Order: sequence, then C-alpha cells, then structure tokens
Amino acid sequence: MKKVLVTGGAGYIGSHTVVALVEAGYEPIIVDNFYNASPKVIDRLELITKKKIKCYNVDCCDASKLDEVFKEVKPHAVIHFAGYKAVGESVSKPLMYYDNNLTSLLKVLECMVKYEVKNLVFSSSATVYGDPKSVPIYEDFPLHVTNPYGRTKLMIEEILTDFAKVNPDFRIALLRYFNPIGAHESHLIGEDPNGIPNNLVPYITQVCIGKLAKLRVFGNDYKTHDGTGVRDYIHVCDLALGHVLTLKRLDEVTDSLYIYNLGTGKGSSVLDVLHTMEKVVGHPIAHEIVARRPGDIDACYASPEKAFKELGFKAKYDLYDMCKSAWEFQENNPDGIK
Repeated sequence: MKKVLVTGGAGYIGSHTVVALVEAGYEPIIVDNFYNASPKVIDRLELITKKKIKCYNVDCCDASKLDEVFKEVKPHAVIHFAGYKAVGESVSKPLMYYDNNLTSLLKVLECMVKYEVKNLVFSSSATVYGDPKSVPIYEDFPLHVTNPYGRTKLMIEEILTDFAKVNPDFRIALLRYFNPIGAHESHLIGEDPNGIPNNLVPYITQVCIGKLAKLRVFGNDYKTHDGTGVRDYIHVCDLALGHVLTLKRLDEVTDSLYIYNLGTGKGSSVLDVLHTMEKVVGHPIAHEIVARRPGDIDACYASPEKAFKELGFKAKYDLYDMCKSAWEFQENNPDGIK
C-alpha cells in the first residue's frame, strides 16, 4: 500500500481527498497544524473510512519537525494542500502569506529531495488566470494574478517549473482548481469556515440556518446571462477524485511537469447558485444586491478537456447535488465541526 503524505489534510479539500485516497487503496498520512481546521476532522475521517488515519500536528514551515515526519513515514508521494487561503486576508497581510505559503512549499521540496520522494501534486488555483481573455479557460492561457494569495500560487507554480527542469526524475502535477463546494455524503466533513465565510455557498447555508441575516450579492451588472458573476462550481468529492487520478497518472508518465484544470466546464452565476439552493431548502433566501467588489471578474470557468483526455477525469455531480450536500452538512453541523 503506497503511502501519501497529505499536507493540510484536515482542511476542506484535503479531508475529502484523504477519503478518496483510502477508497482507492492508498494510505494517506496527514500533516496539519490545524490553523484552518479542527482536530475533530481526524475522528470523522476515521468514522467515514473505518481506518486509523495517522496525523502529525506539524507546521510545514518547521523544517526540523517536517524532516522527522519524512524520515519516519518515507512516503511514495506528497499532495501539498497546506497554506493560507483567504484572498481578503492576503491583501491585508501579504507578508504573512508570502512567508507561510512559499516557505512551506520549499521545506516540503527540501524533504522530498533528501528522502527521494519523487511524486508531488500541488494544490494550485484558477486565480492564476486572473481575468481571462475568454472562456472556457485552457491550461495554456496567459497567467495573471491580482492579489497576494493568487501570487503565492503563481510563484509556487514558477518554483516547481524551475525545479522540474533540473530534476527530470521527479513527477510534479499542478492542479488548478476552480470553485469547490459541497460536502461528503456522510455529512461528517464539509466546508467549515472560521468566522464569517469568504465563499458563496457556506455564506448561503449560514443564512438558511439563521446564523447570518442575508446574502449580499456583489454586483448585478456583469456581462453574464443574469448580470451576476459566473464561476465554475465543482463538487469537492469530484475534486478529491481528481487528485487520486493524478497520482496514478504520475506513476505512468515520463515527463517531469503536468498542469491540469479541475472544473466542470460549466459556468453558474451567483443567482443560479442562490436559486438552486432555494430549491434545495424549499423557501426563498434573503438577499440584496450591493456594489461590486474590486477585482471581481465577469466569468471564469474551465475547459476540462485535457484532464478528461489524460486523467480520465470528469465531474459527475451537478449544481443541485452540490448545493444539497452543502446544505445537509450545514444542517447536521450547525456550529461547524466541533
């Protein structure tokens, strides 16, 4: 059984990927300092998988402790999720983001070199495309970022590209996610933000459950079918499976660097999501239209062609499924994962 070190494995996408790894016959081992996640996630992962999940409470920026983990685990591959992720916070605290996100990646790479761990899947983001020239977005589109969070993703992609050129025996995949939403069917894990949610769907579900008064829709004058921003929403379980398919692909290929979009290829607007959630919960959801946010773009959705052709990846959940699972997680965990 191949061991996969999952940094940030207690987080939203990481935890769902851990489940997918177990189901695919891998042995995931988590490294997480629980900055953005609850330690209770580990208990819930064990309930879902019926397996003991090894977890190290370690910050990836701590070189000596991370070295101890690699020395003990000797993983076959690494999936690197660990990093700060809030766009707004990155604007107000850029140095914190550059320090944490870049340092953690560099320390992981140093350990991989030292212990000859040759396969890496990196959690990148569609933010590296900025405001795309057209949609759908293909992997060879120009890259442009507008905030420190996105810039750390792009800088890490550049670091890994340089690293791959001089380490042809490594196999590295950059996965550019679009907008993950939804939750595992067990209702035990899902998106569990600290404080007021930054993302659309948990904000809506918290309005539905009464924790927030109403949804603010930022702008209705975009060049889209209903005037609100369009994004590519993908179920987190589909996204998790994409990581498993990528790991398998890295064991079969000969080049050192691969880049894939992980999305559905379909754009949904803010109001599409809102109205779908209204169907799920069975009543109108309080909302108001307010001014645009600086930096928001009209539309952003993926071309998933390359991921389908090379990985066999195809999202299976539709928007209703995504919203339904998100709401069921919120209903079953009104105060989050405690």
